[in-house]
Formats: sequence, C-alpha cells, structure tokens
Amino acid sequence: MRTPRWRELVETVTLPAAAAELAVRLLRPRPPAPKAAPADLHAHFSSQEIERGARFARPQLGLAAGAGIVQLAVLAVATRRPPRALRRWRSRPLLGSATAAASLVVATRVCSLPISAVARKRALAAGLATQSWRGWAADVVKGTAIEVTFAGAGGLVVTAAARRYPRGWWLLAAGGSVAFGALLALLSPIALDPIFNKFEPLPEADTRSDVLELAAAAGIAVGEVFAVDASRRTSAANAYVTGLGPTKRVVLFDTLLDRYGRDEIRVVVAHELAHVRHRDVQRGIAYAAIVAGPTALATYRLSGLLSEESGTPAALPALGLAAALASAPVALVGGRLSRAIERRADFYSLQLTRAPDAFISFDRRIALQNLADLAPPRWLQVLLGSHPSTLERIGAAEAFAASSAPAPAG
Repeated sequence: MRTPRWRELVETVTLPAAAAELAVRLLRPRPPAPKAAPADLHAHFSSQEIERGARFARPQLGLAAGAGIVQLAVLAVATRRPPRALRRWRSRPLLGSATAAASLVVATRVCSLPISAVARKRALAAGLATQSWRGWAADVVKGTAIEVTFAGAGGLVVTAAARRYPRGWWLLAAGGSVAFGALLALLSPIALDPIFNKFEPLPEADTRSDVLELAAAAGIAVGEVFAVDASRRTSAANAYVTGLGPTKRVVLFDTLLDRYGRDEIRVVVAHELAHVRHRDVQRGIAYAAIVAGPTALATYRLSGLLSEESGTPAALPALGLAAALASAPVALVGGRLSRAIERRADFYSLQLTRAPDAFISFDRRIALQNLADLAPPRWLQVLLGSHPSTLERIGAAEAFAASSAPAPAG
C-alpha cells in the first residue's frame, strides 16, 4: 500500500531535522558555558528603552518573515504552473536551467522588494540606517547579481547531475554544497566582502596593541585585524570573525571603534578571539557537512513530489521550493548550536579580560544602539535566536563577577 502523500512529506522533512539534531549534539561546546544568573531587566534598562526596542525590532522581524513568505509563494506559484518559457528550453536543458535559476532569484527579489523597502524606511526613521536610497539600491543590485551568478551555476550543475544520475544526483549535490560552502568561507573576505565595504588593517594604536596582547594571552594566531566602514550603511555596532587559513581575520565595525571605550572593545575582541581559538568557523562547516546529505535527500524527494520534470528547466521552481522547505528545520535546530557557541565565547571573553563590568556596559550600550528587542518572547528566542538574549548575556557576566572563574589556559 502506498504511503499517503502528506505522511511522505512529513517523513521527508523530518530527515534534515533529525540530522541537525545529531549535529548539534556532536558539535556543541564541551563543557558548556556556566549558567547565567537571573538578571533583572529593569535594573539595566528603563521601561521606555524596553518598549522602544520591541517597537522597532518585532515589526522588523515580521517584515522579514513576510518577505520570506512572498519568496516562497513565488516559488510555489512557479512550481504549480511553470512558466511556458521554461518548457521552451527543453532542447537546451543546461543553459535553460541556468537561466531558470537566475530568473527565479530575480523574481523572488523583485516581489519581496517592497517589503524590504518598508523595513529600510523604518530603519531610517529610527536612525539605524544611514545609507542613501541610491546606495541601498546599488547594494540590492550588487547582491542580486552575485546571487544570480551562483544560482545560475547551481541550476546548471544540478540539472546536469540529475540527467546523468537520476536517482543519485542528491549525493553529488550534498558534497558539492559543502565544498562550495568551504570555498566561500575561504574566499569571501577577499573576493565578496570588498564589493560592499572598505576594509583597512587596524592602525598601530591602543586597540591593535590590545588585540595582539589578548591573542598572545589566548595562545592563538589571530591573522589580520581589520576595521570596516560599516557607518556608511548603519549606526549599529558589531564585530565578527571570518575566513579560513590565509584569509582568517577579525573585523571590527568603525561604529564600534568610534563609540566604545577601550575596556569595552577589549571585551568584544576577546569574544571574537574565542571563535578563533575554538575554530567556530570550521565548526559551522562541520555542521553543514553533517546535515548536507539528509537535506539534499529531502530536497530530492520533495522536488519529486512537487514536480515530475526532473532534469529539465521546468523542475527548477520545485527544486528551489523543496530546498527552502528542507533547509528550514536545519536553520531552526542550528540556532541551538549557535547560541551555545556564543555563550562559550562570552565566557571565554570574561575569563580573558576579567572585566564583567565592561562586558555588562557593552551589552547594555550595544543593545540600545542596535535597537534590540530586550525582552523577546521565549518561543521567539528559542526558534530564531542565533545569540543569547541581552539579559542572558548580562546575567552571565553577573554570575562570572560573583564567582572566581580562572583565566583560560593559553
């Protein structure tokens, strides 16, 4: 007896979710960071500050969700009724698939663009966005062009694999996606990021000296440290680690360097050095490698349920929709791993700097500067949070201050 279609759909989507759960269990930091103390939100933020953050952040999240739904709807409509132009490419399936994939990227971006514009208008009104509309439009064009290039190449390769290996192309897709992700992690800092921003090596000054001192204390080779001109687009502050091997680097927003004190910047740098020490970029690639096979298999099965035209340009909308549905549980479950990694980096920063007061001061100031939701609903944090909440991070610093945690081994 044939399995009901809905049951087959549920079982298929369960595959990547189960793989993601396994990956989280295998890759989560051990030992975990100590538990945060129960911090009092109103001891650190006024009612007006709490309300302001929620009033900005939650509608922005709703708009982002709306844009995602619109993009899924575009793929669903194209899957249900593939445009006639896609069928005209049957005689040239590879070129047709590249064109179809690129066109789908453009269609989804154009249809969701009004929602993105509303979100940007709100960010401008709140003082978080600083870029002109012309500059924003240029970024949209550049970003879409990059996505079109990657999507076109991906559509061509997947169709070629599906035609050569109708039942096993998903294995090639899984391996290729991991290899491409690793290559992107290696090359993005030098090939893609400079398209959007200007990166300058951190000049010889207190901050650079602090970076080298903290790196020496941590016993790691930090690579290069760059300042990025983030202020051309936003007033928000941030820092991040990117790259692999020869392209590994720590990047600090100029808004961070300009507006925060030396002790606060040291806390941020130490947090980023924790990601370097614990090889968290590589950990992310390992996560992708574990989930790639089940996600590709789920995409293969779902696309087969949605379309009977595998190996042709007309199958591309179904393939895109299937990939989005199969990837969703991977992203949701992966948030747990991300939060655990960030908790460990926070704890390492506290150990390295021994500055819980500066840590709390920074978390408070950056939350206000970035208009963060200071009291997100628990379900929202569990589902979508990539970092611990502001209150949890403050609680972690308060717990550290009350303890006698030793400095990390160099």
